[in-house]
Amino acid sequence: MSIQLIQQAIHYMEEHIYEDINYTDVAASIHMSNYNFHRTFSFIAGMTANEYLRSRRLTLAAQELQTTDLSVIDAAYKYGYESPESFSKAFLRFHGSTPKQAKKPGAKLHLFNPLVIKIITEGGSIMDYRMEHKESQQFLAMVRAFPNEIINDDSDHSIPDFWTECYDKNLVEPMKQLRKEGKRDVYGLCSPTKENETHFNYGIGIIVDDDTDRAGLDALLKSGYTIWNTEPADYAVFKCLGDDGDCIGEVWGKFHKEFSPQTGYVQTDDTDFEIYFEKGEKGLFCELWVPVTKG
Repeated sequence: MSIQLIQQAIHYMEEHIYEDINYTDVAASIHMSNYNFHRTFSFIAGMTANEYLRSRRLTLAAQELQTTDLSVIDAAYKYGYESPESFSKAFLRFHGSTPKQAKKPGAKLHLFNPLVIKIITEGGSIMDYRMEHKESQQFLAMVRAFPNEIINDDSDHSIPDFWTECYDKNLVEPMKQLRKEGKRDVYGLCSPTKENETHFNYGIGIIVDDDTDRAGLDALLKSGYTIWNTEPADYAVFKCLGDDGDCIGEVWGKFHKEFSPQTGYVQTDDTDFEIYFEKGEKGLFCELWVPVTKG
């Protein structure tokens, strides 16, 4: 289960806290792809693994500066910083005091304890969903690679900006016109690249099937569009209800914190996607399709 794997990841980070590790090393330790680990950890813990490591190291550094004769320079290198200056800046942002002030009595410091992940089961229905199986699918899409670190970063608008760019440049409508009226749904495709990669691919596109204009398809492929293939997979399907993309993040949060722990389904490394229906029901922003298997 995701919860158990995340707790294993935390244990690994605590055991190797003084070593030069980041989220990619932690993902490898529990045999998860970088992308899925980054997404799962951040949804469950409310922070990225790199943020967790940074907060724990700065907590331990403060305690050691207060209770030993460790110098600020030695503390900087011991806790993974390239210079005393970068260490002092990070320390001040986190604690509100400088490392030199931390060595004196009365310094104000923050304490960030190791996380313990717990499952909280509440009564009633946690969320509406349905299970679907899909054989191999093919899509036509505009595709771009994004760094894993943008996942769950509320200040980052890279993917919404990509959508805006595609519409502003009239890249979506030509794809939709390849489909028959009433079947012009648009897909947001999301997939990790390779297991050890630091980026994932995101595509905006349409499904390719017997209702797709093949001649028009070939023309678009010559102008920068890409074919995106998926493997057969089982999906948990959720409705994202709301006026904007915030509802997608809310459903992802519930998937990791509630749905997965209580059902035993975990996300696989296959493509997940959103469907933006040409004619959707009232209040429906999109459907979220998450590839899953029993953990």
